[in-house]
Amino acid sequence: MERKLRNLAKGNQKAYVYLSNDELGRRFLKQAESEGFKFGDGTAPTQHMYEEIMAVNSDLTINYVGAYGRVAFGAGASQIGSTDLIRVDYEKFAAGDEDYFYKK
Repeated sequence: MERKLRNLAKGNQKAYVYLSNDELGRRFLKQAESEGFKFGDGTAPTQHMYEEIMAVNSDLTINYVGAYGRVAFGAGASQIGSTDLIRVDYEKFAAGDEDYFYKK
C-alpha cells in the first residue's frame, strides 16, 4: 500500500520533503498531483519542476522552500514560527521504510 503525502502534514504541521534525484522528484510531483495537491496558484504539480526540498502543507498545497526554510531544514529545526516541521526523506517514505525522516 502506497503511503499518502496528505498524511504528512496535518493541522498545524508542515512537511519538508527531501528529493535526492530527478527520478524521485518526478515521482513526488506525480504522487502529489494524484492526491489532489496543487501549488498555491492552483496549478498542477506536474506543470512545475521540482526542487531538492519541497513543502507539503495541510491545505493540500505544495510549494518551493525559500532560503529561511532551507536553513531550518539543514539545521534540523522542528518548528518554523508556530508551525511544527517534519523533515522527510522521500526515497525512504516511498519505499515504505518505517523510519522515513531525513537525517543529515
